[in-house]
Amino acid sequence: MKFDPVAVSAYTATTAVGRGHGALLEALRTRRSGLKRYEARRDFAADVDGPALDTWIGEVEGLQSIKLPEPLSRYDCRNNRLAWLGLQQDEFVAKARAAVARYGSARVAVLIGTSTSGIEQAESAYRARDPAGHLPQSFSYPTTLNNFSAPALVAHAVGAAGPTFAISTACSSSAKVFAAAARLMRADWIDAAIVGGVDSLCLTTLCGFSALELLSRDPCRPFDRARSGISIGEGAGFALLEARADAPAYLLGAGESSDAHHMSTPHPEGLGARLAMRGALETAGLAPEAVDYVNLHGTATRSNDPAEGRAVADVFGTTASSSTKGWFGHLLGAAGIVESIVTLLALEHDMLPGTLHTTDLDPDCPNTVLLDNETRDIEVALSNSFGFGGSNCSVIFGRANRTLS
Repeated sequence: MKFDPVAVSAYTATTAVGRGHGALLEALRTRRSGLKRYEARRDFAADVDGPALDTWIGEVEGLQSIKLPEPLSRYDCRNNRLAWLGLQQDEFVAKARAAVARYGSARVAVLIGTSTSGIEQAESAYRARDPAGHLPQSFSYPTTLNNFSAPALVAHAVGAAGPTFAISTACSSSAKVFAAAARLMRADWIDAAIVGGVDSLCLTTLCGFSALELLSRDPCRPFDRARSGISIGEGAGFALLEARADAPAYLLGAGESSDAHHMSTPHPEGLGARLAMRGALETAGLAPEAVDYVNLHGTATRSNDPAEGRAVADVFGTTASSSTKGWFGHLLGAAGIVESIVTLLALEHDMLPGTLHTTDLDPDCPNTVLLDNETRDIEVALSNSFGFGGSNCSVIFGRANRTLS
């Protein structure tokens, strides 16, 4: 079913390259990466010596010093501090509250994607068990580790009282929030939605990906012949969507699939990716040649990149594409929203980001991958997010002049 275009009225992103979309744009333009070498003593899990991991991470500095306001203090954990920090950028809270005042609190939804949520808080609580094995009384599962704590915090912060829920589908989580919001608008349940995603660094995530032998020893190099894996990062991003509003850009379509090929490996021919991209085109009412740029999932693993490359080449031919994970790392549950914001910045500023750290493209990846940034007039762009278990989502955005013509 074709979407009615949904206005993207405001957006913000906070990652290892900085706070707010201005810092993200500057980093993209200057090709400044926020990745740094992992150290056993770091800002997160600072109460324990971590494992010796030879990898690079995208860490948001200063989260330990962030204080939630008293009405939100019960949500205190690294993940929710990151969410709160992200909300403060680009006057996003004020813009969201204005939408609540405009439509009424019950007509504004809050849809947040997250994967790791407050695991770091649970790790600390586990290390602080008493001799009987009991967790400390200060540990609150519902307001920290629970995936629903982040959307609850956001709803309280902006005063929204419409449908409020979390989507946790691994690395597609915060791309799927766009599709969910569009469905709620089509059903006339809401007039606006605060959509977003947040995921934070923790030892469980790093050690888990290390056990899967998926961590890169160097800054990740998507689609490079010598790529060796992921650089894990953390970040938060949010967007204000409105069913009827003027905006610089619009959500035109979203496609979702669940191919269930394998718990952690994509279908080798990108079956689920193809279904998601074609679904996005169908809901947007667009032919493949209408898309000017594809922001790739591009994790730099040996299996993801060729699978995605084959799927993109099959659907879009030689359309320009790139992976931007070399700037801030793989943000897991926050990847979809932040890379959608990268895509919106590309549309707004006619700037196609290249693929940072990549120098020698893998011939097994047949899609057209940009290495260097390019200045080019683009009107329609697609962003891919693919998760473990074959959960896939592609979203399409268009500039206002293209959407309303």
